[in-house]
This record gives sequence, C-alpha cells and structure tokens, in this order.
Amino acid sequence: MVTQQTLAAPGIAQIANLDITAVALQRLVERGPGLPGLAVLHGPAGWAKSLSCNRLAQVHRGYFVQIRSAWSRKTLLEKILTEMGIKPHGTIPNMLDQVCDQLAGAGDRPLILDEFDHATRNESMLELVRDMHDGGQAAILLVGEEQLPTKLKKWERFHSRVLAWVPAQPVSLGDAKQLAPIYAPGLQIADDLLARLVTSSQGSVRRVVVNLRSIAEEAAVGGWGAVDAALWGDRPIYTGEIQKRRV
Repeated sequence: MVTQQTLAAPGIAQIANLDITAVALQRLVERGPGLPGLAVLHGPAGWAKSLSCNRLAQVHRGYFVQIRSAWSRKTLLEKILTEMGIKPHGTIPNMLDQVCDQLAGAGDRPLILDEFDHATRNESMLELVRDMHDGGQAAILLVGEEQLPTKLKKWERFHSRVLAWVPAQPVSLGDAKQLAPIYAPGLQIADDLLARLVTSSQGSVRRVVVNLRSIAEEAAVGGWGAVDAALWGDRPIYTGEIQKRRV
C-alpha cells in the first residue's frame, strides 16, 4: 500500500493531486480478475499531473513516458521499450509483443502515458495502446487535459476498458502550505498571502509555484524573514495574464 510516508521525498510537496493519483494507481494495480486496467487522470495544464505521475512511477517502479505530438506508433513503442530498458527490435508487431511481454511479466509495475491527448488524434495509436492493455494485462494510467474523457468517448472499445476517471483538483490553501517550504525555503509566508496566490492561480499549481519563487526573490532583496499580504501590498501576483504596457 502506498502511503504519504512512501510518497515523501526531498523536493516533493504532498499536494492533493499526488494523493488522488496515488489512490487511483493503487486501485489499478490491485484490481481484481476480469476488471479493466486503464485509468484516466485529466485536468487543465499546470495542475501538477505530470509531477505527481512521475513521482508515482518512481514509487511503483513503473514506466513513465510523455507522448509528443509528432510521434508515430513506432516511435511510441520505441520510447516505451527504452524506458523499460529493452532494446527495440524489428517491426511494429514485434515491438508490441516486446512491450506486452514485459508488462505481463512485470507484475504490479504500471505504465504511465502522459500527454495522452496527442494519441487521440489517431485511432491507430489508440488501438495500439488498447493492444498493450489487452496483451500485457497491466495497469496503464493515461494522463491528459480536461477534455480527454470526452475525446475518448468516440472509441467505445477503448472507452469501455477504463476502470476509473480521475479528475485532477485545483490547487488549495493546503497545497500552497506544502509548496511554500520547497519554493520559498526559510521564509514564513502568512496564510492570507498564500490565499491570495491560490485565488489568483485559477487552480494552477504551477502559477502558485511561480509566485512563491517571486516572493522568495523579493524577500531576499528586502531582507524579509516573514511576509504577509499587508507587507506584499500591491506588488504584482502572476496570474498568467499578459501585462499591459504602461504609458
């Protein structure tokens, strides 16, 4: 069983999306006979999905691959085999058999495919991943943007193999408290300022992290050991919006 203590590591914040993803992956790995082995983690960019999955791949000794927009089926198989420590060999069917054999013999080691939206542009790519699932009978976690479940509805044979749909959660004040010691070490940041960061982030963990680094840099210049909303004042908080040029 993966616990918070297991997930703990230097530089890794125990945010909600890490815990949510851990539960989903554990459910996949421990599923009963006859149950499908796919799960889909979906949410907007910047919500720490990739970071969470990368950490869980380490914990489970899984295989983590980020799909690129220009990849073909052959490229995907080659990248997965390389991640598995196996030399890709032969044709696409040969490499598919290599992947399936490794997954079947790997026990509870999952395959995590990040940026899976790229795969939905091509039905043959989805069929390839379905073949991996059916041939390897392993846990496969698919990670993508908010509309990924809607995109997958077009392919019933694939959609029906999903055991769990896991929506990523927006960043919270609790998450910000976990992130602050990592991205602004040695600086005490009051809850009222952290709450401002969360409110302005539109759910994005990444934007909170950017702001924490900005606060840490400002504190270093100003010699602050602690900062609250009043001290920060009207200094800018990054929201992702383009700043208007001052006239």
